[in-house]
Amino acid sequence: MTEPPFSTGLGVSYWTVALIITSVGTIATGINLIVTVVKLRAPGMTASRIPVFVWMSVVTAFVILWAIPSLTAAQVMLLFDRELGTDFFKPDQGGNVVLWQHLFWFFGHPEVYIMALPAFGIISEVVPVFSRKPIFGYGFVVGSGIAIGFYSFLVWAHHMFAVGLGTIQEGFFSAASMVIAVPTGIKVFSWLATMWGGRLRFTTAMLFAIGFVLMFTIGGLSGVHFATVPIDLQTTDSYYVVAHFHYVLFGGTAFAMFAGAYYWFPKITGRLLNETLGKWHFWLTLIGFNLTFFPMHIVGLMGMPRRVYTYPDLPGWGLWNFIETIGTVILGISVLVFLWNMYITFRRGPAAGDNPWNAWTLEWATTSPPPDYNFVTLPPIQSARPLWDLAHPEPVPGEPSTPAPYASRDTPTAGREQGFPRGLSTPMLGTLAFISSEIFFFGSLIVAFLYFRFRSVSGPGPHQVLDLVYTAIFSVALFASSGTIALADRRLRRGDDRGFHVWLLVTILLGATFLAGQVIEYVRLYADHIVIGTNVFTSAFFTLTGFHGAHVAVGIIALSVLAGMARSGRFRRGEHRGAAEAVSTYWHFVDAIWVVVFTVVYLLTLF
Repeated sequence: MTEPPFSTGLGVSYWTVALIITSVGTIATGINLIVTVVKLRAPGMTASRIPVFVWMSVVTAFVILWAIPSLTAAQVMLLFDRELGTDFFKPDQGGNVVLWQHLFWFFGHPEVYIMALPAFGIISEVVPVFSRKPIFGYGFVVGSGIAIGFYSFLVWAHHMFAVGLGTIQEGFFSAASMVIAVPTGIKVFSWLATMWGGRLRFTTAMLFAIGFVLMFTIGGLSGVHFATVPIDLQTTDSYYVVAHFHYVLFGGTAFAMFAGAYYWFPKITGRLLNETLGKWHFWLTLIGFNLTFFPMHIVGLMGMPRRVYTYPDLPGWGLWNFIETIGTVILGISVLVFLWNMYITFRRGPAAGDNPWNAWTLEWATTSPPPDYNFVTLPPIQSARPLWDLAHPEPVPGEPSTPAPYASRDTPTAGREQGFPRGLSTPMLGTLAFISSEIFFFGSLIVAFLYFRFRSVSGPGPHQVLDLVYTAIFSVALFASSGTIALADRRLRRGDDRGFHVWLLVTILLGATFLAGQVIEYVRLYADHIVIGTNVFTSAFFTLTGFHGAHVAVGIIALSVLAGMARSGRFRRGEHRGAAEAVSTYWHFVDAIWVVVFTVVYLLTLF
């Protein structure tokens, strides 16, 4: 319905552009998270001492980097269909809307864990503090989070069982969808084991954490049904699906967010939220949520479809929907209670103190609210519970050493640079994260090209469009530029700024030669009346090669900036070498992508 002639206005196109821009910003956020955690850890904050919430945020960042590009590629194809006349999703011209489903759900299912993984991290911080026990199985909790992030990319097609994928494909995705329940179950049992035998404090944050475990488990149990193809076919597009994903997302993410809000609000503001109002908020949320969404399981199994503006007057449907309406009213009241609690706390809430929960992680070592610089001096990190170590400096059997006492807050900032581990520079790390995301973007475009290369209903095919010899000639310039940028790197490491500058200029010249060759190829095709909207093959060809050309142009701009810096002597004292390494790595990536594109588009298609 987003294709002409069904949607002829500009609204859908603006919406598509907005999503593309949002996707770019979200990917930048993921890169920021990864670089921040890797490069700005406190001294002693090894991988086994990082808080679980931070670990889950890092896993989430990688899922963002690898899932969103497929959605971006799909949005680009949709925008081109609407504005440039391409045929990606027009079945009468050889396009296929099932490709949209694959690209969307390759993002769509990991997106569930983009929301759920930080929630897992919040619960893994709240439950131990209010159980007065360390998290049970820290390594398994972190490892299961990583496994969830990995498996989230292997289950997207269980959203498409009703499409008719084929027995083998359905069997694979069905099994994968069952396997992903295992690491999730590890987390649930870890939280239960942490509470078992602990000195539980039923604060509002803890109540929401317990509610999260219960509601998310119910959502997970209903979700297992969708891994079974016969059950999935019976419940697809019913209210049973609506009930499931609300128990997973609202019962999971929203409950965890409220738990985190009550837990960290004192640290953020320096004031304690009212516990009485907080518990009213919890019980109203729990009751309202279950009244709203649990009946949807029942009416869904009774056959009530989703995505309809109303429902027929069938026996039982009206009663259950009326109960759901009562639940939504209660749920709305619960949110008003929370907002009122925040308002009165901001106005006259009691002072929280630096660590009202006697928590163990690093943020509680500073004032509430924290100063702009966080710490005057960074406290030593000896374990995953640094504040416990500071409060209990006595030797512990089996520990390698006794932690040093916490430094005075009057001590000048020291050791901050130790938070940067040796190894990759910050620009290099960010560039590698970006490249990993771009691999998935180009992968989506390459898959689309492979699918559409011989599916044109009319018009020229590969043999009429592609000129292998000519393209191979101007491709040599790009392939050679990898060698020249490597020579530039070598000159920079030797301190030869002039040689570095010269080889940069040679690389820029070779890149410009490649771009000129590609432009000439496009002009020749345009003269033959072959454009991006001619048929589905040219749609895929121009989109794939055009985006690669755009990346080459960006690389030339970055190389030109480096050349200007080299000419002005900005590299003479060893400064900015991380930026030079990052640009060089990006250029190698652009060259490597063209090797794949040239092979797929020209060699495989023509032979």
